[in-house]
Amino acid sequence: METIILLCFLAYTALLFLVMWLTSRKGAGNDAFFRGNRKSPWYVVAYGMIGASLSGVTFMSVPGGVYSGAWTYMPLVFGYVLGYAAIALVLLPLYYKLNLTSIYTYLEVRFGKASEKTGSLFFILSRLLGSALRMYLVVFVLYEFVFSAWGIPFWVPAVVFIAIILLYTFRGGIKTVVWTDTLQTTFLLLAAVATVVVILKSLNMGVGELLSFSHDQGYTHMFETDPSAPKFWVKQVLAGMFITITMTGLDQDMMQKNLTCKSLRDAQKNVMTSSLLFIVVNILFLCLGAALLTYASKTGFELPVDAAGNVVPDKIFPSIAFSFSGFTAVMFVLGMVAAGYSSADGTLTALTTTFCYDFLGFGKQGSEARHNELKIRRWVHVAFAVLYLLVIIAFRPFHTQSLIDTLFDVAGFTYGPLLGLFCFGLFTKRRTRDKWVPVVAILSPIICYILKVCSQDWFGGYKFGFELLIINGLITFFGLLAMSKKKK
Repeated sequence: METIILLCFLAYTALLFLVMWLTSRKGAGNDAFFRGNRKSPWYVVAYGMIGASLSGVTFMSVPGGVYSGAWTYMPLVFGYVLGYAAIALVLLPLYYKLNLTSIYTYLEVRFGKASEKTGSLFFILSRLLGSALRMYLVVFVLYEFVFSAWGIPFWVPAVVFIAIILLYTFRGGIKTVVWTDTLQTTFLLLAAVATVVVILKSLNMGVGELLSFSHDQGYTHMFETDPSAPKFWVKQVLAGMFITITMTGLDQDMMQKNLTCKSLRDAQKNVMTSSLLFIVVNILFLCLGAALLTYASKTGFELPVDAAGNVVPDKIFPSIAFSFSGFTAVMFVLGMVAAGYSSADGTLTALTTTFCYDFLGFGKQGSEARHNELKIRRWVHVAFAVLYLLVIIAFRPFHTQSLIDTLFDVAGFTYGPLLGLFCFGLFTKRRTRDKWVPVVAILSPIICYILKVCSQDWFGGYKFGFELLIINGLITFFGLLAMSKKKK
C-alpha cells in the first residue's frame, strides 16, 4: 500500500513539474513571477481559486467538522458570496485603477510608508501562519497514515513538500501557480467525489437516502438559532462576508491571482464565478462528512479518538479512507497533496511579492537596481520557504483542536487591522498620522484577545466567534479616526 501511494505521489509531482516547464519555458522574469504578464484567462483563474481557497483544511476539517457542528458551516459560506461581491465591485476597480502589484502599495498612496509596511507585515504574519498550518495538516496526516510506518521522522516529509513547492514556483512564480492550481483543484474534487461514490456503493444507498438518513441523525442541521452560540447563523453570515473581504480581497496571495487577468472585467467575472462554485464545492464536502458519519454509524466503525477518549474530527476522513480500500487511500493522499500544494505555492509567491515591493522597493528604483531584482527575488523566495518550513515543524506540539477553528482564530486577530486600515482609506476622506498607525494596528488585536478570553464572564456567557474579526476591524478604524485630520 505505502509503495503504491509513494509511486502515485511521485507521478503527481512529475505532472506538476511538467506544468511548471510549460509555463516558464518562454521566459520567467520578474513580470511573469509577480504579475503573470497580465495574460491569465479569467476562467482558468476562477477554477484554480477553488483549490487555493479550500486547501487541506477544507478537505479534512469541513467533513470532520460535521461530527461536532453538523452543517452550521454553510451560513459562513453564504456570507462568502456577499464578500466576493464587495471585492468585485469595490476592491478590484481600485487595484486595477492604481495598476498595483502589491495591494498594500495602496496604503502608501493613501496614508504613507508606515501604513504600507504595517499592512504588509500583518499580511506576512497572517498568511505565513495560516498557510503553514494548512500545509502542516497535510504533512501531519500523511505522516500519521503513511510515513510513520517507515520510521521516518515528521520533519522529513515536511522538508520534501516545501522543497518541491519551492522548486516549481522558483522560476514562473504566479504565472506557474495559476495553472498548477487548476490541476490541484481537479484532484482535490476528484478525491471527494470518488470517496462519496465508493461509500454510497458499499452501503447500497443513493444520494437521496444518504441525505434523508443524515437529516434524521442531525448531521445536516444548518442554522444555529441561539444568539449566544459562537455559530449563530447571523454571525456566521456576517463573519463569512468579512472573512472573504479580508482573507481574499485584502490578501496578496488571493488577489495576486486575480490581478493576473487581462482586464478588470475579466477579474470581476472570475471572482463572481468563484463565489458560486464555492457554494457547490462546500456542499460537496459537507455531504462527504455526512457520508463518512453514516458509514461509521451503519458499520460500527470506531471513530478516531485522542488520549482522553475525545473524537478527533481531523482524523475521521483519513481513518475511514485508509481502512476502506486501497483506492480510497490513494485518492485521499492525492487530494491531500493537491490541497497542500495549492495552499502553499501561491502563498510563497505572495510573501515574496509583498516583501520585495513593500519593504525592498521593487519597481521604484532605477535601471541599475532593477538589474539586481531578479537575484534578490530568488533569495527572498528561498528565505520564506525556510521560514514556512520552520513554522510547520514548530506547530506540531500545539495541534489540539480542529484546524479550521485555529485558522479562523488567527485570521480574526491578524486580518482585523487590515480590514480597519482599508475601510478607513476607502470610506473616509480624512488623513491619519502615519507614524502612529503601527501602534493602533498592534493594540487592536490585543484588545480583541482580552475580549475573547473574558467574554463569558463579562457578557453573561456570550462567546465570541468569527465576528471577532469585525470587532477587530472596528477598533482599528476608530483608532485611526481618533488621531485623524481633514484631508488637504
